Amino acid sequence: MVALAVVTALVVCGTALIMTLRARRDLRAIVSSLAAPMSEPQAGEDRLAASLAVFDDGIVIVDRLGREVLRNPAAERYSEARTGDAIVADAIHRMLDAAIAGTVAEEELGLFGPPSRTVAVRAVPLELRGERIGAICWVRDISETRRTDQVRRDFVANVSHELKTPIGALTVLAETMAVADDAAVQQQLADRVVREADRLAQIVEDLLDLSLLEAQEAPSRETLPVALIVGDAIDQVRPKADAAGIPVITTTIAADVYASCDRRQLTSAVTNLLDNAMKYSDPGGIVEVSMESGAGLVTIAVRDHGVGIPARDLERVFERFYRVDRARSRATGGTGLGLSIVRHVVQAHDGDVTVTSTEGEGSVFSIRIPYVGSTATERREREDLDA
Repeated sequence: MVALAVVTALVVCGTALIMTLRARRDLRAIVSSLAAPMSEPQAGEDRLAASLAVFDDGIVIVDRLGREVLRNPAAERYSEARTGDAIVADAIHRMLDAAIAGTVAEEELGLFGPPSRTVAVRAVPLELRGERIGAICWVRDISETRRTDQVRRDFVANVSHELKTPIGALTVLAETMAVADDAAVQQQLADRVVREADRLAQIVEDLLDLSLLEAQEAPSRETLPVALIVGDAIDQVRPKADAAGIPVITTTIAADVYASCDRRQLTSAVTNLLDNAMKYSDPGGIVEVSMESGAGLVTIAVRDHGVGIPARDLERVFERFYRVDRARSRATGGTGLGLSIVRHVVQAHDGDVTVTSTEGEGSVFSIRIPYVGSTATERREREDLDA
């Protein structure tokens, strides 16, 4: 809005010169007079046009008769517009007419895509010494702002819901324990209280991790063997895997492939993938971890042979709090944040994470990040240099 205020100021400051040139029909001369001395009309026009050209917002200026004085490059798309842009062009004309009549007009337009967009259009009258001399309209694409607002609202709503569930359960359990006389019943209730408290603590911990990841500009990095990261992650899930009767096996884990990474974050990402694989596997099912390198990337793949993911859900599994099977996730203590944390970690390491799945057969989650070489590669490079 500051930039737009500057534009408006330029227009108003040049209105005195517009009034002296009112009899002239050449609109180019009017534009020149807005920003330059009378003796330098072309230079003034060029300066004003260059100033408006740098704005991302579309800007259209008209005189008091509604004749177009200037349109910057960002607004050119609405000159002979079709489909969604034609709706914006119509709004520009309507609002400029209203502004010339002395009314501030603004409207937010939702345009269907692809891609869908949200555009804000605003027009205000231009006045000098109480006399109306024209109007200015600007158009701003606020799609990203609205999308961010929606994500924020959804996140707050989801957090509130997710925290409300265990807190409500703890309240009910505590009230029941207070009136229960049977020791066995009290023990069962106490066990439930512990589980709900653990679940609440896990949600808070995941939320803190996610907040730290989003606030951190770049992770601290050190060069480590990828096999060490995988080993750390397996060690973390081993007790849970043993208790669930789900063996975690490794295949093709090279010991001499290195990556520049934050050890804690990347270990957390692999751990979340392993934990997710176990949650959606049946007892006795196998979770496999493998690693491949090539083309400057190292891929860590986690495969399960569980229930799989429906095709309609594949694009959404990395969203916060999104669960394919809510009942199963709650039963296993899932928070719905694990895969979102994985995505943030991998993106912070200049990589990506993908999933392939077949219902009833299982899923494969793959992390790809740049690697910095291997001891074998370094040895060959040294040998080449020595030769």
